[in-house]
Amino acid sequence: MNRVIFIKDTDNDKGDRIRGFSDVFYGHLRERGLEQKTQLVRVADIGVYREGIAVKVLPEGFLFCDVRAEDIPRIIDEAFAKGRRSDSCACQHAFKQMRIVLRNCGIIDPESIEEYISCDGYQSLAKVLEGGNPRQVIDELKLSGLRGRGGAGYPTWLKWQISHNVQAAKKYIICNGDEGDPGAYMDRSVLEGDPHSVIEGMAIGGFVIGASQGYFYIRAEYPLAIERVQKALDQAYARGYWGRIF
Repeated sequence: MNRVIFIKDTDNDKGDRIRGFSDVFYGHLRERGLEQKTQLVRVADIGVYREGIAVKVLPEGFLFCDVRAEDIPRIIDEAFAKGRRSDSCACQHAFKQMRIVLRNCGIIDPESIEEYISCDGYQSLAKVLEGGNPRQVIDELKLSGLRGRGGAGYPTWLKWQISHNVQAAKKYIICNGDEGDPGAYMDRSVLEGDPHSVIEGMAIGGFVIGASQGYFYIRAEYPLAIERVQKALDQAYARGYWGRIF
């Protein structure tokens, strides 16, 4: 059985340590003749934080925290050969989470639009465009109770309704991925780990408020987020999911 291994350094965002760790991991896979059956993927969010290097093995869903180089052979042997998790570095608490916004992070390849579509990606956009009624979308948002993820928790329906009601020759929708709040990483995680979901949300929001252009605002310190959002935009443009859609 082929496997995908997601790797995230939850303590160091510069990427230096994770690159060396990935090389060591790949070396152990090659020694066991498993390199052709395994895909190593660096992800933005894996569901745990401040746990050192975290490793997730699919399809089993095994999640390991604070993994050291010396742990790699044991993880490979137990997860691959025996099909069971090594309890010595397993993240027990992570299996109690119910992720919503980050549901795809650490599950799909963020650089693959096909994998996003396989998880019902862009279905909500198609539904909204087929319905063609911005007011109906606002009403559904109001019933859902959806709020912003920032500290203010501003109701999404109200923000979109105010923007919808504004009369203007040209409107814009902007994704603020700057994360100006100290210690905030919620935007970075989704931009790096599931960029198509943000694009889909912007397209829906743009339709509701009547915007004809959209902008991403991402700080330069997040090069991986910029790279993946740009790649996702290019893929969405090529598919006709983004551009002149209304």
